[in-house]
Amino acid sequence: MEYTQNQLIEIDDKYGAHNYKPLDVVLSKGEGVWVWDVEGNKYMDMLSSYSALNHGHCNRKIIEKVKEQLDKLTLTSRAFRNDKLPLFLKRVCEVTGMEMALPMNTGTEAVETAIKASRKWGYKVKGIPDNKAEIIVADNNFHGRTTTIISFSTEDQYKDGFGPLTPGFEIVPYGDVDAIKEKINENTAAVMLEPIQGEGGIIIPPEGYLKEVKNICKKNNVLFVLDEIQSGLGRTGKLFAWEWDAAKPDMIILGKALGGGIYPVSMVASSCEVLGVFNPGDHGSTFGGNPVAAICGIAALDYMLEENLAERSNKLGEHFMNKLKTLKHPVIKEIRGKGLFIGLELHKEARSYVERLKEKGILCKETHYTIIRFAPPLIITKEELDWAFERIKDIFTE
Repeated sequence: MEYTQNQLIEIDDKYGAHNYKPLDVVLSKGEGVWVWDVEGNKYMDMLSSYSALNHGHCNRKIIEKVKEQLDKLTLTSRAFRNDKLPLFLKRVCEVTGMEMALPMNTGTEAVETAIKASRKWGYKVKGIPDNKAEIIVADNNFHGRTTTIISFSTEDQYKDGFGPLTPGFEIVPYGDVDAIKEKINENTAAVMLEPIQGEGGIIIPPEGYLKEVKNICKKNNVLFVLDEIQSGLGRTGKLFAWEWDAAKPDMIILGKALGGGIYPVSMVASSCEVLGVFNPGDHGSTFGGNPVAAICGIAALDYMLEENLAERSNKLGEHFMNKLKTLKHPVIKEIRGKGLFIGLELHKEARSYVERLKEKGILCKETHYTIIRFAPPLIITKEELDWAFERIKDIFTE
């Protein structure tokens, strides 16, 4: 039996918890930067599943590698070793310049891993008294949705009804170095930041901010942790967003595009000193580091480097930003971004503009109510971006 789009929406709304408010389009096929709904309508994907689809939809090179693995071995758990995980860990360490890595599945799990590693390092290496460790984070952050992670969110909705919340976090204004200096003390285990706040609205900190924070952390024997789940792997025009500030972290958190848009894959990479605090039984994941995830992650990294997706994002992002900045309309407040990680902030709610773009064949999503985020797959062409711009221009000139 084939279902219509409206029937599928009704079934979804009836049987699914209402924790999302998606656009009413039901997608059934994807290729490159394009997707099709169940009625055959074609759209350009300008969201990339929040940067998980940097490689584009159904990337054939990655899929072929995954298909081969599916016929060999899919899951072993971490009770046994498999022949693909060691190669994946080695590849991640080569690419990040780290010594050791720990695989998980989702970005949120990787953030939880980083929190646990930071705290245990604080107790076992730095010598913080038991249960006194603090982690400094920034306001307007988005690191995931577990109970611990929402505990240090500054978005009221994320916390509403989910208490009691987890203590141990100090919140400072994003981009404010002095605020970090004031908060750091002998019990501070880590400072954890997004190099660019994606869900927060493509918020870019002042130039030199990350480097200054890194130096403060080094001076105070504190871990400098960067969440590059959304900003990493080419999205901002560099392989990692920290490269814009030459501020290599002590620990990096990766996810989303690490799975090539095909499979949930995440990773925490750091030094032997930091990740070496874990003992057997301290932490784990049944699916983390499974053979399919490992081969998918290797293929995703290899494709990204071979196709120079970071450089492509830098050049095309500059081109697209320049075109967007030609838009003149009183409702437009600001256009900002790096690479193909772009936010168009309005003076009013953005949802109606997002819905109008859908009618013109462009799928994107609002964030923080007034911001439209443009983050297409990094394989997009200049001609496709120009096509998108003409339709974006239309909604501000109609």
